[in-house]
Amino acid sequence: MKRFAVIAAAALAAAPFALAQAQNPTTMRVAGNFSSNTKHVDSIEKPFFQQLPKNMGMPINVNYNPMDVVNVQAADALRLLRSGTFDVMSVQIGMASRDDPFFEGLDLIGVSTNMKDLRQAVNAYRDVFDQRLQTRFNAKVMTLWPFGPQVFYCNKPIKSVEDIKGLKVRSFTPSMAALIQYLGGTPVTLQFSEVYTSLQRGVADCGVTSPTSGNTGKWPEVTTHFFPLSVSGSVQGHFMNLAYWKKYTPEAQAKLTAEFKKMEDQMWALAETVNDDAVNCNVGKDPCKDGVKFKMQLVDVTPADSNKVKSAVSAAVLPMWKGTCNKVDPKCTETWNATVGQTRGFKID
Repeated sequence: MKRFAVIAAAALAAAPFALAQAQNPTTMRVAGNFSSNTKHVDSIEKPFFQQLPKNMGMPINVNYNPMDVVNVQAADALRLLRSGTFDVMSVQIGMASRDDPFFEGLDLIGVSTNMKDLRQAVNAYRDVFDQRLQTRFNAKVMTLWPFGPQVFYCNKPIKSVEDIKGLKVRSFTPSMAALIQYLGGTPVTLQFSEVYTSLQRGVADCGVTSPTSGNTGKWPEVTTHFFPLSVSGSVQGHFMNLAYWKKYTPEAQAKLTAEFKKMEDQMWALAETVNDDAVNCNVGKDPCKDGVKFKMQLVDVTPADSNKVKSAVSAAVLPMWKGTCNKVDPKCTETWNATVGQTRGFKID
């Protein structure tokens, strides 16, 4: 009887743990970033999800595919998350913000043009961003990170930002469209996987992306002039369906948070360290260690070019965003001024 009591007590003690384990999901459906972003996908994102069950110490069957492989449009990500079509998605926030302009406040064009300033802005906006994501789209922020400085690849000769006038320029956020229109160009909304052929066929004259993404996407094959004028950081995120998140125990949630933070830090490090090498590769200079060497013509960025972008922020970008965001949230401007605006020294009146 004594031995039976000891066994029974041990079983009761283990029961909460066993129950907690049973509550955790055993599958995870993931739509990752575009497969053409090889440095992000092959080097960081795909290995992360492959190793996640081991690192979590949990029997999770992760079904991972880049979004282009499963034929997902970047602009549809938030709605797919809300519906539970996927448990986790890599989200291009600028494209997805068409469903809610509040999200673009994280990385409005011209506001944060280097990685240090951008990280401060992201940290300032993260909590309000996550709160709105949970409320509006039943999803939770797991990571926020940038591709890197967003610069211009053109297949028409340009010497300065003034030459954007009259050109068709790939845009992937409303505020970028506002900048292009301010510069006299015509914005063409394209997701990353569509840009190469659009540049090749003349649908677009210029494309905007990071030096690294453009190099791995082989944009220099269909463009001639590389203009490294940074206008933003193209912030991305990994978001998790909120109902799926709530299926995990608090202990498992803490592990997930810690693991995703490691991936986020890797993505920031990539954005901060590899773009100089990619610039060299694009224009055929050494050292070019990690990319493909091309022979684009480098267009020097002048103070006048940078000032033109800065002028566009107050003249076009912030007024446009104020109008669209305040329609969906009357306190949008107030929230932005108290977070990103205060951090970056801008104010929307």
